[in-house]
Amino acid sequence: MALGTALVYDEEMTTYKLLWDDPECAIEVPERLSKSYERLQHYHLVERCVRLPVREASEEEITLVHSPDYLDVVKSTQTMNEEELRTTSKKYVAAYFHQNSYRCAKLSLGGTLQLVDAVLSGEVQNGMALVRPPGHHSQRDQSNGFCVFNNVAIAAKYAQKKYNLQRILIVDWDVHHGQGIQYIFEDDPSVLYFSWHRYEHKIFWPNLTESDYDCVGKGQGTGFNINLPWNKIGIGNADYIAAFLHVLLPLAFEFDPELVLVSSGYDSGIGDPEGRMNATPECFSHLTHLLTNLAGGKLCVVLEGGYHLTSLSESVCMTVRTLLGDAVPRLSGDMTPCHSALESIQNVRTAHTPYWQCLSVDETKLVQQCSTKGSSTLELPYEQQESADTARFDRLIESHMKNILSPAPPFRTSAVTPDGNTFIIPAGVHVEDQAAPREQIDAACSGISMSHLKEGHLVHSVGKMLTVINKLVKKQTKNAVVLSPSTSLSAAVALQTSLNLGIERVLYVHVGDLDSERDFENDQKTLFVKICGDQPSKVFSKYHVSLKWKDTPDESSSFFYLVLQILLPLAYSYQPDFILLSAGSNRSVGNRDILLLSNMLQVLAEGCILAIIPDTEPELAVGISSSLAGCSTAMHYGPYKCPTKECVNALKEIQRALQEDWRMLRNYAA
Repeated sequence: MALGTALVYDEEMTTYKLLWDDPECAIEVPERLSKSYERLQHYHLVERCVRLPVREASEEEITLVHSPDYLDVVKSTQTMNEEELRTTSKKYVAAYFHQNSYRCAKLSLGGTLQLVDAVLSGEVQNGMALVRPPGHHSQRDQSNGFCVFNNVAIAAKYAQKKYNLQRILIVDWDVHHGQGIQYIFEDDPSVLYFSWHRYEHKIFWPNLTESDYDCVGKGQGTGFNINLPWNKIGIGNADYIAAFLHVLLPLAFEFDPELVLVSSGYDSGIGDPEGRMNATPECFSHLTHLLTNLAGGKLCVVLEGGYHLTSLSESVCMTVRTLLGDAVPRLSGDMTPCHSALESIQNVRTAHTPYWQCLSVDETKLVQQCSTKGSSTLELPYEQQESADTARFDRLIESHMKNILSPAPPFRTSAVTPDGNTFIIPAGVHVEDQAAPREQIDAACSGISMSHLKEGHLVHSVGKMLTVINKLVKKQTKNAVVLSPSTSLSAAVALQTSLNLGIERVLYVHVGDLDSERDFENDQKTLFVKICGDQPSKVFSKYHVSLKWKDTPDESSSFFYLVLQILLPLAYSYQPDFILLSAGSNRSVGNRDILLLSNMLQVLAEGCILAIIPDTEPELAVGISSSLAGCSTAMHYGPYKCPTKECVNALKEIQRALQEDWRMLRNYAA
């Protein structure tokens, strides 16, 4: 990324711990921080980040959220003996103090604010604060759930005060509800707070009625508090992605934040004894990348929970990798959201329909009797879970990470440009100058109508494109952009070549008109999606989908609706190995929307994308090159608007017809 990724860490935040026997608090240990940092070092991620010095937060900063009386209580713990610390801790819920708690809590908050300053001042693009104690449960006048000062809530208040921000998004993917953040901002429309959390109809801690889907905020903040309750254990990758695509991201794009703060708890990951969920570490890579498309890429990730040390540390590393712009690994497992997750998604969307334009076009109804109502989860004591599961999950996660991580290619992005190219290719993009021999070009084009191939410049472009495709398949380059005199012809050659080279599944997305269109209905190796402004001439099928989309040309856009409701769910269901993106004439979407599309698609196929752009559009080519090279997350894609009823109805018809084949299209429970 152009401006770099910050990392906040100080070993001193490991210098407090539980001093007495308390099974409820025993899982919050210093090793949560030290093991995560050691794993970052193992992957050589620390040296790639911009290290920020950690400072103490001031009392003025702490009292942006917390009461002076509560601050005095925390300060007083510095001189308490063990019995006094224990007595003070018992005044709160699931909390404990140590003589060094106050110092570490000030460092934890101060480090978080350092990250906010670095991102908002433009010193870095994004970053992660690896801090302890966590914060999202702490409230104005009390510690709660291992949390002392509410780092993320104070960071939002700090950003509002110092940088005059008007719209801040807080994403809380910890497995527990961050009720502390909710209470602080529930009447504030300038902060959109999203939390998913294990709930089980109020059975799971913190056992609050206000953690359910129908708690949407108060007063002026009504509609700006989003609770997505998980009512069963075992929620996994498909469920988390579905929640982002169908709940969080539509509202977030409409909200158009200036800063994104993540309460990043990894107890929502596999192996954690608290969460008991099934999301694998690379899922957090996907979630992180999807968020980089908001707020011009200004993203601050702040550690909260996470109690299985291997799962926690690997998930932290996956998050930092993505912030650095590394390839997003393929998401493992079946991409079918479970019925209980769809019930929760449906209820949240219904509850927020009155407050958001992007949801007002839906006709959803509440699930009155959830399938999990009345059921209960059998909980084992923590010690039994520890002995039964920790070693097994250690082995599973270590084996899993070896399978999904692959070496970075020598070149991240390659480009095929016309001879005599005069426009500026972004730094770090490798311009391909080696064309395949003519006999290889002829072989690659067999069976394709090539009447234009007599033109020398087109032959040369196709020849260099073939060289690039070979490098993509061999993982010698991550992605590529091709400027072509004929995008339709080049795309046809690229598709056939990739399949001939052994690619199993190609996602082919074309925007605009095509000179010729083959039938993909029975070709299970290609999922073809065409985005056009006019009514499609072909009836769509499972592998051949034509999407009508026509936006009124002005400063705002509603294209995110198509991407989130149709295109990404289709792509996640299909799980491609290779993505072909091409642009033709008479496009019904603008260049900015195509850039958004190219950036969002990088969550699939490990970012292996070949984009084919008309050679008459150098501005678009430069933008796509920047996106593929990881240099365009600073681009602001908003503001956004509600799509037209005509577009929505056309998309819903396709969604209904295809949702049984592609289950990620489902955003409601049948």
